[in-house]
Amino acid sequence: MPTPVSALAQAAAQSEWGVFGRPLFLDEDARALSRVGVVDVGSNSVRMVVFDGAARSPAYFYNEKILCGLGAGLRETGLLNPTGKARALSAIKRFQKLAQGMGIPPLTAVATAAVREAQDGPAFREEILQETGLSLWVIDGEEEARLSAQGVLLGWPDAKGMICDIGGSSMELAVVGDGDVGKRITSPLGPLKLQGLKGGRKGIKDHIKPIMADLAETMGTDHKRIFLVGGSWRAIARIDMERRGYPLHVLHEYRMSVRDVTKTIQYIRANNLEDIRAKTGTSSARMALVPIASEVLRQLVRTFKPKEICISSYGIREGMLYEQMPVSVRARDPLIEACRFAEQKDARLPGVGKRLHRFIEPIFKARDYNKMRLIRAACLLHDVTWRAHPDYRAEVCFDNATRANLGGLTHKERVFLGLALLHRYKNSREGTSFAPLIEMLSDKEIQNAEVLGKAMRFGAMIAVDAPDEIAKLSYFPKKKDLILTLRPEAIDLFGEVSEARFMSLASSLGANTQIKHARS
Repeated sequence: MPTPVSALAQAAAQSEWGVFGRPLFLDEDARALSRVGVVDVGSNSVRMVVFDGAARSPAYFYNEKILCGLGAGLRETGLLNPTGKARALSAIKRFQKLAQGMGIPPLTAVATAAVREAQDGPAFREEILQETGLSLWVIDGEEEARLSAQGVLLGWPDAKGMICDIGGSSMELAVVGDGDVGKRITSPLGPLKLQGLKGGRKGIKDHIKPIMADLAETMGTDHKRIFLVGGSWRAIARIDMERRGYPLHVLHEYRMSVRDVTKTIQYIRANNLEDIRAKTGTSSARMALVPIASEVLRQLVRTFKPKEICISSYGIREGMLYEQMPVSVRARDPLIEACRFAEQKDARLPGVGKRLHRFIEPIFKARDYNKMRLIRAACLLHDVTWRAHPDYRAEVCFDNATRANLGGLTHKERVFLGLALLHRYKNSREGTSFAPLIEMLSDKEIQNAEVLGKAMRFGAMIAVDAPDEIAKLSYFPKKKDLILTLRPEAIDLFGEVSEARFMSLASSLGANTQIKHARS
């Protein structure tokens, strides 16, 4: 199903800049967020992320993770793992030096379940402060749930359902809807904390079931969609992709049914973990937690019975960035902001995307907002890969769109956008290596992507800077008439190649053509 876009985002698009809205990266509030560094000291991993670019849909300027295992053995000893403490302190020292070298503002750092629960957590926090000057913000479980949910909202402005964030020592749940975070709760269902329970798999299942029932009593079971956040969930999603032979290896917005999850848990039980690890590229430390995490997931879907399970690559770190955004920034469409930023940075003539959109819009005027935003995004991206070799430019366009770090896009929408951009540079898709991905779309969606691509191809050919000023397209779908009206200054620009591209567009529409000449 399409990714919904909030009413706030739609309203924000209607400004003096037209449907595109004022570019966010020109706003002073957004520029203040242009490079933000955050550190997440978790029970299993310690990570630094530096966000860069358009604040509403940030790029990852730097991203480094160390699997320290701070929470290993916490349930038995009540203390942080000594080896994990040494590794975490070393990592944080490095992160501080890196941040200084990047010239970014002071790092924002949070610590979660292991540090807040361990008897020596306060002493470790003080040691970090003395050794590095970095003050750890130790958050409780409900705050962790809130930040994770905000991370999901960064990529899905209209996310509705329940967030489930699994860490090493805890699992948090939060309800989201209408751009807000609602009820939230924490639980001791992290895989590190479940390690060592007596009774093997049955003992773990018996331990998980009553805790999950209590969570359901608090949170309710009427959530049609669950958004999964956390490294263990992402590892299971990678395994699901491998099992299904899924062609697009992008974890963000990957979707599974309850049946898919059930089959993948059976697959994990039935196969050698080292073989699975080698096939999926999962680290040994992460794979060691997968069997326990899969039992938690099994009980989660049995208890809450969602219709759909979605993977979010955005979580607590992105939630920390979201926390710093003004409401006016949060209201923007993450996809359009990222595409605007890409155009400004990489296009030959920044700003032409808006004019190209204005030129081709009559062909698509009956579409709803969610479909039109994909058309806007395509127009903004239509020229950002011009530096690629001409023989491979169409393929580079497709690859960039399907694998780019873009929020607010389903996997099918990624492929649609990629296919439209492929046709921006190439009439035919025959002979490309993307057939398995293109097969994710229906025949109608493939045709629509081709029409969009060929419309952009024609518009970019008839005038490189302002096609909307020299010509006008009119389309009457019931009559199947495509009319091109040329102003006097367009006569010489409408040459053989332009005409060929116009006819190719008409052919994709199955339309008759008329060419008219305006008097002025």
